Amino acid sequence: MPHKLDKRTRAAQFRTRLSAAMARTGISQSALARAIGVDRSTVSQLLKDVGARLPNAQVVGECASALGVSADWLLSLSDRPETAANLLANALTLTEAPRALVDEQIFDWHEESDGMKIRHVPAALPDMLKTRAMLEWEYSPHLGRTTTQAINASEDRLTWMRQSQSDYEIALPLHELDSFAAADGYYRGLSPDLRRDQLSRMAALHDQLYPRLRLYLFDARRLFSAALSVFGPRLAVLYMGRYYLAFRDTERISAFTTHFDQLVREATVPARDVPTYISRLAASLSN
Repeated sequence: MPHKLDKRTRAAQFRTRLSAAMARTGISQSALARAIGVDRSTVSQLLKDVGARLPNAQVVGECASALGVSADWLLSLSDRPETAANLLANALTLTEAPRALVDEQIFDWHEESDGMKIRHVPAALPDMLKTRAMLEWEYSPHLGRTTTQAINASEDRLTWMRQSQSDYEIALPLHELDSFAAADGYYRGLSPDLRRDQLSRMAALHDQLYPRLRLYLFDARRLFSAALSVFGPRLAVLYMGRYYLAFRDTERISAFTTHFDQLVREATVPARDVPTYISRLAASLSN
């Protein structure tokens, strides 16, 4: 929240912000005067007056509208220059989530957040930890000829993870991994060899990438979570199936972060024990 300003400081900041907004939009004094319905000399006075007097609300509002900024920002009542409508549009976006390229949008968000802590609750097993055979089984019904693209995209994300400076946490429902090992529900029909290889790969990758990559297993009966990703302090994304619901406002990002951190705190299997747990599941398939 902006500090309380005296009249002279607020007037000086109004002139500074008005000038900056004009420079950013490339609008001249004459053009702004025409847009707000005043003489050019009036605009000149707005920019050069050294006193503590501010223009009336009508002029401030017209300037804000013409320059695409908020009147509150011009008056130093807000630190954000966007209008309320633009703030809302930027804070919440709906992005299509086609499966054809293994969530290419998500990968773009990963790159945007390189170096920041990333928190992720996947919709199923994490794509970047899947074997080629698992990706082929899972994506072929949806992708047809683009299966190879899906596999390459998943491998690209794993390569990014190896090279990135990001701290990466994944919280996975315990029942998801148990169902996979047992070939129940969604995973019905998977061969024991495929499941064993997949589990062995997950355990091995976790060992290789730990501690920058940490996988936690939580009990969804105690604390449920939808599929989501939190990219540092900048972005939180809720996965809805066909769409991503992306939030960029601080309050909601903080709420998503708090929710994820609770999943980690209450994890039934903490990160250090995950490889052992997964290896036991893999070994059970040999019996």
